[in-house]
Amino acid sequence: MNSIDRRRAIVTGAALISAPALVLPRFARAAEFTYKFGTNLPATHPLNVRAMQAAERILKDTGGQVQINVFPNNQLGNDADMLSQLRAGGLEFFTVSGVNVLSQLVPVSSMWGLGFAWANDEAVNKALDGDLGKFLRAQFPKVGLMAMDTVWSSGFRQITNSVRPINTPDDLKGLKIRVPVSPLWTSLFKHLGAAPTSINFAETYSSLQTKVVDGQENPLAIISIAKLYEVQKYCSMTNHMWDGYWCMTNQKVWSRMPEKVRPIIAKHLNQAALDMRADGAKLDASLRPELTSRGLAFNDPEIGPFRARLLASGFYAEWKKKYGDEAWALLEKHTGKLG
Repeated sequence: MNSIDRRRAIVTGAALISAPALVLPRFARAAEFTYKFGTNLPATHPLNVRAMQAAERILKDTGGQVQINVFPNNQLGNDADMLSQLRAGGLEFFTVSGVNVLSQLVPVSSMWGLGFAWANDEAVNKALDGDLGKFLRAQFPKVGLMAMDTVWSSGFRQITNSVRPINTPDDLKGLKIRVPVSPLWTSLFKHLGAAPTSINFAETYSSLQTKVVDGQENPLAIISIAKLYEVQKYCSMTNHMWDGYWCMTNQKVWSRMPEKVRPIIAKHLNQAALDMRADGAKLDASLRPELTSRGLAFNDPEIGPFRARLLASGFYAEWKKKYGDEAWALLEKHTGKLG
């Protein structure tokens, strides 16, 4: 995202904060079908900017028949709330991480977040656009849900803290790290010797500020947007976990949408996901120098020792058992042998 695009995103987000949802251009007549799209990300995040663009294109290409209102920043509730609404049919679309609350319904959905599994974004995209993604999407109808074909990338996550740079697994020993409420995150940092603490994101800044925890982990975009650099000193580029968002809907709700508009909705939501991938790559390249100028000290640890520690501790064996042989074989087809 270039500086012009970033300023446009900020302006869009600022307008959004004071309104219940992004407001689309008006057509001559009211939309026949109005749907809600919930997200847990701040209004300025590229996901919300691209979701809004998709909504505008859907409105246009359906001749004003379908209006999708985007509700960012947990306006419709936290992830668990929105997932419940989605399953009940009260929310039509929801972008949700496979590693977080969704994994409580479909445990294998957290697989893409396995620690130190992926070499780069290209490897992840190839897997999720191909056979691994197809396998994962096939699990959601079992709980009444459906995912769009293309995953919205959140990217690789990095560790920040206020104590020391993380160069080896030993540097994590005893470090109090805020993690989302998720078994996979907790397991990963326990196996690395840290002291993970599950804290909702809304409380992360204050928890860092008051030293309830020493550090946290997130993509650079979140570290920037949430101003975590104000309460952190070091940023270690561990790329320890990749995360993204499924764009989910309820199977029954989807089937009730007019047949002729479904391909239009899917086309633009999938394109928005692809556009967001490009945004993320550009943003990561620009954010490191920006965050350095704001006081974060960066370092680039070697990844091999972290993976070796997880292998020796039994982390990969534990999660292979949980995910099952079929899913694990698909994963290792793209990551190489993990354990």
